[in-house]
Amino acid sequence: MHPNLATLQRIDELDRLIADSQGQPVLLFKHSYTCGVSAEALDELITHLNDEVSDVRYAMVTVQTHREVSNAVSARLGVRHETPQALLVKEGRVVWAASHFRVNAQELTKALRSSGTSHPR
Repeated sequence: MHPNLATLQRIDELDRLIADSQGQPVLLFKHSYTCGVSAEALDELITHLNDEVSDVRYAMVTVQTHREVSNAVSARLGVRHETPQALLVKEGRVVWAASHFRVNAQELTKALRSSGTSHPR
């Protein structure tokens, strides 16, 4: 795992992360460890983390082990559950989302650069 990728295990951590997105954007990644596409998306996220300098906080929820947190993501942010899924959250709302094969290093970089929060390493 990458040192800049926090693991969310409790709903209060999710709530704090959403509140903190008022001042610092958050990229939230929903992961399934039984899905090959999700494993590829996680590899892509790690590649992105290694290649970019960003003002974004990164966090991950694994749906099998933290189902209630995963469900809370959908409820609090108003998004349909998908895995893999990447959500860019600014000021408490989703400003960009991708799922399945759209969760790749190139798309993540493009989304963060267009939001003004990332640049090449």
